[in-house]
Amino acid sequence: MAELVINTCLNYHALVVLALSIFILLSESPSPANAASVQYNVVSLGAKADGKTDSSKAFQSAWASACGSTRAASVYVPQGRFLVKSASFNGPCKNSAITVRIDGTLVAPSNYNVNGNARRWIVFRHVTGVSMIGGTLDGQGTGLWACKLSHKSCPIGATNLLISNSQNILVRGLRSLNSQMFHIVINGCQNVKMQGVKVSASGTSPNTDGIHVGASTGVTILNSKIGTGDDCVSIGPGSNNLWIENVACGPGHGISIGSLGKTQQEDGVQNVTVKTVTFTGTQNGVRIKSWGRPSNGFARNILFQHAIMNNVQNPIIIDQNYCPHNSGCPGQASGVRVSDVTYQDIHGTSATSVAVKFDCSSKYPCTGIRMQDVKLTYRNKVATASCAHADGTASGLVQPSSCL
Repeated sequence: MAELVINTCLNYHALVVLALSIFILLSESPSPANAASVQYNVVSLGAKADGKTDSSKAFQSAWASACGSTRAASVYVPQGRFLVKSASFNGPCKNSAITVRIDGTLVAPSNYNVNGNARRWIVFRHVTGVSMIGGTLDGQGTGLWACKLSHKSCPIGATNLLISNSQNILVRGLRSLNSQMFHIVINGCQNVKMQGVKVSASGTSPNTDGIHVGASTGVTILNSKIGTGDDCVSIGPGSNNLWIENVACGPGHGISIGSLGKTQQEDGVQNVTVKTVTFTGTQNGVRIKSWGRPSNGFARNILFQHAIMNNVQNPIIIDQNYCPHNSGCPGQASGVRVSDVTYQDIHGTSATSVAVKFDCSSKYPCTGIRMQDVKLTYRNKVATASCAHADGTASGLVQPSSCL
């Protein structure tokens, strides 16, 4: 019976693979934007590649022209460092084939108070068919991190790149460096492809999630390397049909679904595939996390497949008793329902003796947990597993022995 359930789950994901392949072929096909007959160079519009002169107006002018064009258009940023303050590139536009090609680096103001309360630095909002190719976004967040770590009164910080309420977006070859807050946020979007993205920040940088996906459908993250101080990838409420493949994570807090259940009325997360991923020295590997309080949220139909753990503190973890600072939730059971989660072909080393931990809701236990071909060791010995309120099956070689 367990084999039948696993095969059913994998058949579903095979269909997702087919759909993803079609999407990749379409997104990589030559588009009008790649052969754009009209280009707007930010330097021609007054931008200075000295890293000191505020070039925000030139960037806004280039975007306004590209967005207002009835033909496919491109914004070009040549080599050099361009100082840009908080900037929003808004639609809807008159065409759905705009390429933003960056050969240089966009630099945020070094004074973190300039963007710190804006909460976002570079924003694309209500756009369709935008491709962002290459370049570096340098958020210069080290000063704000130091402020936060010293427990002073500090701004919350700005996300390097926010893509909001948009569709058919491609981000390829982008590097996000030292963001004040989250590096890249995809919120309220459909059909977003992130490929060859590199995220770099200190392992001690607070709240610097690499890529956060919220309330979005059809997001793929491929061939990327993420090292930061928080989750490499975090998946928030209302996200579904996500595909994450060939991602190297570390330092960071792993790939996390959640935290979920912060509010009582909340959209769930479903149909998520995470495969061919490597975690090195991270706090977590693959994680599902929910607040320990009432909620109508859920996480279901999740596949974690082909993962390598290198000295990871919590390689496999479901934590449904998340309650930071013990505020607003102690003693309550999570209302988030976790079901149909498959862990397949996961190998490597744990930095702690407990390599598998399922700490599920006492009111709504985890169901349909499937472990197949899992081998995790601790100091060259078999690690241990811990289960609370978790139900499921194990097949193939599973070490540590299943506690389901």
